[in-house]
Amino acid sequence: MGLHYDVAVVGGGIAGASVAASLASEGSVLLLDMEEQLGRHSTGRSAALFIPSYGNADVRALTAASRAFFYQPPVGFCEGALVKPRSLLMVAGPARADELDALIAGLAPGDSFERMTVAEAIALCPILRPEALSAAALSHRVADIEVHELHQGYIRRLRRLGGQVLTEAMVTGLRRDGSCWRLETTKGDLTAATVVNAAGAWGGEIARLAGAQDVGLRPLRRTVCLFEPPAGAGSERWPMLADVSDRFYLKPDAGRLLLSPCDETPSIPMDAQPEELDIAIAIDRIEQATTLSPRRVTHKWAGLRSFVSGRSPVIGFDAIQPGFFWHAAFGGFGIQTAPGAGSLAAALIQGRPLDGELAAVDLAALSPRRFAG
Repeated sequence: MGLHYDVAVVGGGIAGASVAASLASEGSVLLLDMEEQLGRHSTGRSAALFIPSYGNADVRALTAASRAFFYQPPVGFCEGALVKPRSLLMVAGPARADELDALIAGLAPGDSFERMTVAEAIALCPILRPEALSAAALSHRVADIEVHELHQGYIRRLRRLGGQVLTEAMVTGLRRDGSCWRLETTKGDLTAATVVNAAGAWGGEIARLAGAQDVGLRPLRRTVCLFEPPAGAGSERWPMLADVSDRFYLKPDAGRLLLSPCDETPSIPMDAQPEELDIAIAIDRIEQATTLSPRRVTHKWAGLRSFVSGRSPVIGFDAIQPGFFWHAAFGGFGIQTAPGAGSLAAALIQGRPLDGELAAVDLAALSPRRFAG
């Protein structure tokens, strides 16, 4: 190809798309992905929700910085709403009420849950087993995210601003060449002043190609399945159920019920597939907590969520290689933090000051330099 860009973003999922679109107004940007379809892996398989209380303090700060974008998207970004209201009922099993108390105590005032009695929780969601429930709390500050609309909105913005997209372009070589990076791909070679590593589960491999630092990125498999609700159960009125001990979550989804055992199985970077044992565990857990008895799973899938120690994302320039920028380790928080994280990354790459909610983000807690040495 022989082309040069100010920034080459490796990885076309929501992390890469949000960064690329946020950079495109200030220079030449290329977004490249190894697949034919952008966002095929984690982004395309996410049961995404906007949950302000989800994650640690660093994740919650990025989520807060994303809220305005989700609820009042920029003019022309999308045709419809990016979020739809959803209630979340957090439940605690026997002898687990203290975990719910600790969760609520650690939240910001605006993210507070409303404590409920066991009877009130069952009235709201009649499938709950009273003997399997010791405490519950309800939040109305949760929303379903229209993932496809969000992702495609960023791709449209990138192209509208002159950015380019290159698919089926696996990076096979990455080396420093003078003041820029040379990327060898299956679609030809190119150079860029800055490389953004937004490759998700493959982020560790991209870093090794570049000779960048090892931040300890760990891909973990998460399993999800769909099944039919009982006839006449009125499941469309149920809130999302989430176990405070991360044993399962369940939510109504387009006439079906979406269930996950909240598994985190270590994996190599790959096209993740669900395993029957994880589906069986999910069904067993929901049968223990509720009166549901799923008989036929209609769909099942798995995706990889990547974490580092401490579970805060990695956003910032590499400690070893100049011009190599990390935008990785978003775990299960990548979609709900995409607007804030993408804007943050673009500001750091372009050397712009942070304002608004982003000014409250702890940059040192996100920087890859926290792993140096």
